[in-house]
Amino acid sequence: MPVKDLAVYDPQQVNYFRRLVRFIAANKSLYIMIIPVLAFYFVFHYMPMYGVIIAFKDFQPGRGIWGSDWAGLRNFVDFFSSSHFVRILSNTMIISFTNLIFGFPAPIILALLLNEVANRKFRRAVQTITYMPHFISLVVVCGIIRQFVSNNGVITTLLSSAFGIRAVNLLQVPEYFVPIYVTSEIWQTVGWGSIIFFSAITSIDSQLYEAAQIDGAGRFRQMLNVTLPGIMPTIVIILILRLGAIMSVGFEKIILLYNPAIYSTADVISSFTYRRGLIEFSWSYSTAVGLFNSVINFFFVISANWISRKVNDTSLW
Repeated sequence: MPVKDLAVYDPQQVNYFRRLVRFIAANKSLYIMIIPVLAFYFVFHYMPMYGVIIAFKDFQPGRGIWGSDWAGLRNFVDFFSSSHFVRILSNTMIISFTNLIFGFPAPIILALLLNEVANRKFRRAVQTITYMPHFISLVVVCGIIRQFVSNNGVITTLLSSAFGIRAVNLLQVPEYFVPIYVTSEIWQTVGWGSIIFFSAITSIDSQLYEAAQIDGAGRFRQMLNVTLPGIMPTIVIILILRLGAIMSVGFEKIILLYNPAIYSTADVISSFTYRRGLIEFSWSYSTAVGLFNSVINFFFVISANWISRKVNDTSLW
């Protein structure tokens, strides 16, 4: 029998496939459960990727994607040379990095503090209260924010009394938009985001804390030398994922909060894409802007993963 035929009938390969088939048959219920997840990502994330071609076309809905005229890099050149490019790019970066600097440590700090609470009932009450904003509709949240920062809103009144700030609608002042956005984002996500870190803390071996106590470490030293190193791999993975979406500032919340008076600080890439694509019907131009945004996100996640792997051997791949 020729050598290539022997490779086809390799006993080890045949045994491997037999074991694989038996394993799938024994766990078929789990594989059936994962089918909807795979179908979701295939239908809504992979199939639409061919639409990226619109960025290189002069897209006309009546002619379809393939029937529209080829535009090459014209849409990208128009975007890079437009007066909006610097503004929306800087706004996106400022909001994203401000939210990362202040928002990313918040759930970690909350999880560390909850871990130090001995009273279980109090801890559960705090967890429940901090989780609740995550389940409130974004439209309702933005409505609450608008009411609180209006001329006679609670936050406006407090700031006016404490710091002498003029009692005006804070969402009409460009300088206040980033603090309002980041603060409300932390309020919405801090409790929900702490779940994964609190779970990582509970998985740390209790013997490590006992050893630290024997060495004379107090609660603060135990947190620094045992708890934080124990959850550091989780922190790194979540940070890499956050960096991968650094340019994807949620346009829903931006659109619900901003107005023409604060475009100078509130208009970001996602909201600009929404206006040009769905309101002004510039589909090719908005697709080019979205593709640029995705490429930058891809660069960030690749860079963050590479740096993490070099520094502490923790990475996504």
